[in-house]
Amino acid sequence: MFSNYLELTKPRITFMVLITTSMGYFFGARGIHLWTHFVLTLAGIALASSGSSALNQYLERDADAKMERTKRRALPQGLISPSHALAFGIILTLAGVFLLAWKVNLLTGFLVLLAAFLYVLVYTPMKKLSWLNTSIGAIPGAIPPLAGWTAASGDLGAGGWILFWILFLWQHPHFFAIAWMYRTDYEHAGFKMLPVVEPDGRRMFRQIIWHSLVLIPVSLLPAFIGMSGKLYAYGALALGLGFLAAGVYFSYSKKEQDARKLLRASIIYLPLLFLLILADAV
Repeated sequence: MFSNYLELTKPRITFMVLITTSMGYFFGARGIHLWTHFVLTLAGIALASSGSSALNQYLERDADAKMERTKRRALPQGLISPSHALAFGIILTLAGVFLLAWKVNLLTGFLVLLAAFLYVLVYTPMKKLSWLNTSIGAIPGAIPPLAGWTAASGDLGAGGWILFWILFLWQHPHFFAIAWMYRTDYEHAGFKMLPVVEPDGRRMFRQIIWHSLVLIPVSLLPAFIGMSGKLYAYGALALGLGFLAAGVYFSYSKKEQDARKLLRASIIYLPLLFLLILADAV
């Protein structure tokens, strides 16, 4: 039973959320000086992210049952009742927001509540309405580093917004690679992903290259405004070029195996960027 509820929280997504939150916190505080405050920030965001994932699965339980990659989840299989999943998601989300507002600051609590609202009540239903759901979904996905920044600094500084835009741009190649790999599944579920709406993928490939290209100068901004140094700048440039190369190669080959390579590159990109922040600080 525990494993079924754990699955509702999408642990791997929550882990990535915590990595990006830590990135924002580290930049906002110029290091981690108050560990209790840092841990409370991560705990609140982990709870809210987990709750949002559970609510997303509650709303998409019927669509999940139609897709190969999701039909074995707890809700489609009837291992958890929809009402229990709904209550579980609401409790976790509100607990996370309350913890942040109480122990961190109101601004961070508001941002996390906004992210949950956009993810659950805007992005989730929009997946059946328009391919623009990817860009809309990238907004709540980009809020965690901004929330980490506000948790550490108490304000919406330029550095926090730079991190927001890095994550916003990064998500497009990441999710388009997934959409291409599972486009048949998404079509069965009625999701209006771009490779479903336009099967030839031409616009999707342009989106991948465009966002990967713009990501490079945006990821270098921390070095230009003094948030980081040369080590980060050179490393971020190398990572960005590698990410772009993976996107360009996939765009020309249009092969599923190259979509997986792009997805793998995207998953490697963020942790390495975070490690560069740490290495530069040392």
